[in-house]
Amino acid sequence: MRIEAHWLREARRVPSPNFNERPDDEISALVLHSISLPPGRFGGDAIERLFTNSLDLSAHSYFANLEGLRVSAHLLIRRDGEPVQFVPFDKRAWHAGRSHWWDNGSVRSGLNDFSIGIELEGDEVSPYRERQYLTLSRCIRALARAYPGITARRITSHAHIAPLRKSDPGPAFDWAYLRQSLLRDR
Repeated sequence: MRIEAHWLREARRVPSPNFNERPDDEISALVLHSISLPPGRFGGDAIERLFTNSLDLSAHSYFANLEGLRVSAHLLIRRDGEPVQFVPFDKRAWHAGRSHWWDNGSVRSGLNDFSIGIELEGDEVSPYRERQYLTLSRCIRALARAYPGITARRITSHAHIAPLRKSDPGPAFDWAYLRQSLLRDR
């Protein structure tokens, strides 16, 4: 995989309006998330519609909870491994929300400022698929080449940076398998 002008060349582009400029040019962390809409259901276009502010709130009773929500991620990795990009990597996507991280001896807040957000289509209890891990490991390698501040130690989860609010990607995400994939699929 390759990044050209801050877009993953292999990703399908679905531009989101939910981004802004980063306060600095720093891109030095990667935050992994999970998402399914409605919760526990995979497939369909609800995630893309949420990230582009075009979700039909009447399409499912759960969607009423999302009214007025303005969120995005840089990438979504679908269950079949397809990468979908919403925001160029040099822009600040709105994925982490209120967040903080112990970073080089001090606490840093607002990880959207310096991180890339990747959503995995899934939930916290269903096993993620082999194709998702393969795509994710290839994306991580491409991101690390393009943005050298992203190292293995700077890959984290939404649960880790917002522990009182979030628990994704959850116990179903196999961190050891991801590390093996990163080493194996060079």
